[in-house]
Amino acid sequence: MPKMAAAEREGELERESIKERARLRLREFDVGDKFSHLPLPRASVLLPLMVREGKLHLLLTVRSMQLRRSPGEVCFPGGKSEAIDKDEIDTALREAKEEVGLQPEKVEVICRLVPGIDKMNHLVTPVVGFIEDTFQAIPNPGEVSDVFVVPLEYFVKPLNYKTLPYKTSSGYLSWMHCFTYDDHEHKTSFKIWGLTAHFAVFLALVIFGKRPTFEVHYDLDNLISSSENYFMNLYSSLYERKKSNL
Repeated sequence: MPKMAAAEREGELERESIKERARLRLREFDVGDKFSHLPLPRASVLLPLMVREGKLHLLLTVRSMQLRRSPGEVCFPGGKSEAIDKDEIDTALREAKEEVGLQPEKVEVICRLVPGIDKMNHLVTPVVGFIEDTFQAIPNPGEVSDVFVVPLEYFVKPLNYKTLPYKTSSGYLSWMHCFTYDDHEHKTSFKIWGLTAHFAVFLALVIFGKRPTFEVHYDLDNLISSSENYFMNLYSSLYERKKSNL
């Protein structure tokens, strides 16, 4: 076998073994439709993973400045559920196609992770899938102004991290992760915070199974149960507040 072909084959095998380790971890955390029955309007985001230079990377987008809600903020491809969507996975894949030109058949969907609740009180389900490292995004300018990738490890070992205080939708004072990532390819810095950072951190905790260099909301020795309990407490406090407002 010529040297070039052998090197390519080796690279392919390495990529596949990195993916396989991640798949096994992620499947343990797959919540399926466990939270789908909750009476909140639904949304989904796709957490697109790829292997580059022997490391897992995560693809993120920057919201167009033309958008009314959160213009210029970093997020994952995604959006609200529509009547044509069968489930949360359908929503995430449809939105990713609309926003960055990612064809649904080019995504190897692995799992759904514990959802979050956004500022508009949508139940947001993160759908994790592998995409090719050669994927070239075609941003829809009405929705997305930029697309970039970050090594997944950055979300457990960041170079630039702080916490931001915020009030939850139910009125509790809490804090959220805020990362600044210097992207040499784009020669710019991206601020990743809020629910996007929350999902990225959880994904990194699941896949790497190691302690981050900062505090998190979970008991890391019981990540499955503590992440579900954290979400249900958030949901219950929102539900209680809705009831008291009636």
